Amino acid sequence: MKVLICDPIAEDGINMLRNNRFEVDIKTGMEKEELKNTIKNYDAIVVRSATKVTSDVIECAENLKLIVRGGVGIDNIDVNAAKEKNITVLNTPTASTVSVAEHTFALLLSLVRSISLADKGLKEGKWEKKKFKGTELYNKTLGLIGTGRIGLAVAKRAIGFEMKVIGYDPYLDPNIMVDNGINPVDNLDELLLKADIISLHIPLTEDTKHLINAEKIQKMKDGAILINCARGGVVDEKALYQALISGKLAGAALDVFEQEPPENSPLLKLDNVILTPHIGAATKEAQKRVGIESAKTIIQFFEKK
Repeated sequence: MKVLICDPIAEDGINMLRNNRFEVDIKTGMEKEELKNTIKNYDAIVVRSATKVTSDVIECAENLKLIVRGGVGIDNIDVNAAKEKNITVLNTPTASTVSVAEHTFALLLSLVRSISLADKGLKEGKWEKKKFKGTELYNKTLGLIGTGRIGLAVAKRAIGFEMKVIGYDPYLDPNIMVDNGINPVDNLDELLLKADIISLHIPLTEDTKHLINAEKIQKMKDGAILINCARGGVVDEKALYQALISGKLAGAALDVFEQEPPENSPLLKLDNVILTPHIGAATKEAQKRVGIESAKTIIQFFEKK
């Protein structure tokens, strides 16, 4: 069986595939036309977030049986087009859980204590001790939109900071939230009304696109904080910008954007925003797990054939 690696994964995963007698080719950074010409020769492909497996790419996949998305979510793959050609689409949902949860907290702590601004000022020779009056996480209410693996991992860390945690997830048994120290709420509006800090952990779908829009932001507490380490499209960035400059929201931290990279975004100019370039899963440990889980997924899939 021939496997094409379209985006970088750890050598551990590649070696695992080769040790199980898969023929592996690594061709990263391909433009769409090159991918269309290349994909026809392979039984399985592995992608991360960079490669877009669109319907016209899938149309060229003459032998393809499996697409593995290394990481959480499959929104860069046309799942319907794959299904029409009887191509299975799988991901590695557990590989980056810890890394994304920790990055969520890194952004939150940096934001509430103005770490990036204080660091920048000090390196410029400024001693602005009185300027940076932060806020504690202790006793604040964290509202989790989405309480799957990553949401639950964030909750565990929030509880360690003695925060109150509420959660909204229409697809999860509320008892699972309760067992993990989360107080379930009945609807999204209730969460928006109660939370001091809102953190998103949901996929990008037709239902979740611009879930956080101007209307929803108006229902949040004045001075609330928004964290998004999920998918860029779930937040209307124009509405977010207006809320940040008006003072409706005290701050925001984003690792993901509607357009990546976010060229010419007005958010880039705001001091009450922390931005990182989609690096939530970018740890050595997570990359190793993604590679190994991707390889295991391929091996197990073809063992059943």
